[in-house]
Amino acid sequence: MHALKKYEKLKKILKEMGSVLVAFSGGVDSTFLLKVSKDQLGSFAAAFTATSPTYPEREFKEACALAKGFGVEHLVVESNELKIKNFAENSTKRCYFCKSELFTIARTHADRLGLKHVADGANADDSLDYRPGSVAAEEIGVRSPLQEVGLTKDEIRFLSRSLSLSTWNKPAFACLSSRFPYGTEITGQRLEMVAKGEELLRLLGFTQFRVRYHDTIVRIEVTPGDIARFSEEHVRRQVIEGMKLVGFTYITLDLQGYRTGSMNEVIDTA
Repeated sequence: MHALKKYEKLKKILKEMGSVLVAFSGGVDSTFLLKVSKDQLGSFAAAFTATSPTYPEREFKEACALAKGFGVEHLVVESNELKIKNFAENSTKRCYFCKSELFTIARTHADRLGLKHVADGANADDSLDYRPGSVAAEEIGVRSPLQEVGLTKDEIRFLSRSLSLSTWNKPAFACLSSRFPYGTEITGQRLEMVAKGEELLRLLGFTQFRVRYHDTIVRIEVTPGDIARFSEEHVRRQVIEGMKLVGFTYITLDLQGYRTGSMNEVIDTA
């Protein structure tokens, strides 16, 4: 099905839903979903964002600006995943524990506001990766309209551009907890190391990247086209010095380059 036909189907589904509270991060997918929800439902569409140590302040500020620009009610709650039972130990079900609490809180606020549904920005591509958070969404009755109509990330970017959304070409982002190998404890200090490491890469002009934490080792992922930049002496020196200041001892570059869910490559999902 063509992206435009999926878009029309999405609008129809949202109309039928009647009212919705969108779990909103300010990323490509949730921004597109919030915009279309607002267009179809007006004041019966609202946004919900949880602040936390795994959610950079820069991302939060961008989400607030977007929600304000759309003219939607934006609920913000303080959250700290590190206090969620079983989260910090970082098992393969980490995302499930986080989403279970997040969606439960969202459902409570939706009920308070008289909104029938809670929706997230999961898309069709997400079903191709290991996503335990989707189990929590299903248990709590959270809808994933973009996934329901089969919209892929590329199609969402295409449609976002046609709607003049500034996020249409925004780099993919996942919460900072995804930077740790399963079984490695997640702490506030380690999250700060990752956040500072990624800010360093951003300031050096990289756009799509990940700083993966492996104890004293940092594994840097950038797009294949950016790998050659590390042969430039000034870039290499700044990365090494910066990552050591952050707290890493050994600085490595992943020759496979950036890819979503690289920490899931060790999981046997068969």
